[in-house]
Amino acid sequence: MTGRVSPLAATTGHDLVEVEHLKLYFPIKAGIFRTEIGSVKAVDDISFEVRRGETLGLVGESGCGKSTTGRAILRLREPTEGVVRFDGIDVRALKSGDMRRMRRRMQIIFQDPYGSLDPRMTVGSIISEPIDTHNLAQGQAKRDRIAELLTIVGLNPDYVNRYPHEFSGGQRQRIGVARSLAVEPEFIVADEPISALDVSIQAQVLNLLTDLRDRLGLTYLFIAHDLSVVKHISDRVAVMYLGKLVELGPPDIMYAGPGHPYTRALLSAVPVPDPAAERRRKRVILKGDVPSPVNPPSGCRFHTRCWLYERLGQPENCTTDDPALNDIGNDHRVACHYAAEALKTDVGVAHITDRPVRRGTPEAALAFATARAAGAPKLEAPAFEGTGAAAEVSAGDAFAPTVPSHDASGKASAAPDEPRVL
Repeated sequence: MTGRVSPLAATTGHDLVEVEHLKLYFPIKAGIFRTEIGSVKAVDDISFEVRRGETLGLVGESGCGKSTTGRAILRLREPTEGVVRFDGIDVRALKSGDMRRMRRRMQIIFQDPYGSLDPRMTVGSIISEPIDTHNLAQGQAKRDRIAELLTIVGLNPDYVNRYPHEFSGGQRQRIGVARSLAVEPEFIVADEPISALDVSIQAQVLNLLTDLRDRLGLTYLFIAHDLSVVKHISDRVAVMYLGKLVELGPPDIMYAGPGHPYTRALLSAVPVPDPAAERRRKRVILKGDVPSPVNPPSGCRFHTRCWLYERLGQPENCTTDDPALNDIGNDHRVACHYAAEALKTDVGVAHITDRPVRRGTPEAALAFATARAAGAPKLEAPAFEGTGAAAEVSAGDAFAPTVPSHDASGKASAAPDEPRVL
């Protein structure tokens, strides 16, 4: 399954969330008077939009600012600068009471299903907490709503009196999803909701999120590391590096022809389940460590590790000018001075595909087996006489087990002319 535009997004064409020049810096303090000596530029001047009804995937290395971006949009972390508008409303300008009411429309699914649930509260109390905060229901109506939410996420409504330690990781994450749905939000930040789960459970949670989006008309900012998962669930994908957005576009177009060298390096690291393709494809191994967000490089932040920068002879503008996120066509935006040169290469292209590849028995062997079976004599079913267990077996079943006969000593024996199925 590839990314697709939600019918709701296609009909409205309206941006539900708009982020403009968002910055979030964490101060570094030292000394007895706690003097600020610097700052960690976790999110540094990014702009993008999340369209109504779509899923925007956000990917990048650990520490690049993905989770901080999601929390800044919800004002769980107060942005340093920038504008965040939700459905045309400036979120940063809201007072505490108005912001509390706005939070009913914006929710988050936390990354850790173990640390995000209070171990002293029952499942019913965890899910009812946002309902009580916004005074949405009381008494039997609240209990019915909790049971409905548990049913929606695939859990037994009888689990309301159990505690989080009684559930597996996947079940806990479903409880977190139910809690986020309790206030009927329009927008959900899914902060790596499957990274702490087993692979089999990841598929269940992903299918749940996709189903809920289609049923309830939700809008997601889906944060993840796995590029194949992001392509599966997202309508558009944004790639982040060291606090900056470097590429944004539809997954089919972007994965087939990435315009930024960093995106190509990420795709080249994805293993291909095809030995022949794995030998042919061109890998990129980035040199050096990720620069510190305290003192990021000037110009393009990726130039210190960029393979294209070295291939082009280290152009000066890569070290002096910070590239803007420019549209290169087909709703595809890239922050690179030499995106056209990157598109000409075949590094990191077409690694993640939905094309089925046959594994197992070769076609030639199957054809030989089919021809041999066509000329082989047909096995006849053994004839059974009498009553009892032998008579109940269908004579038309060629693979029915042979019922042994017993001699005078009581040992089982088979007639020499009867076929035996071992």
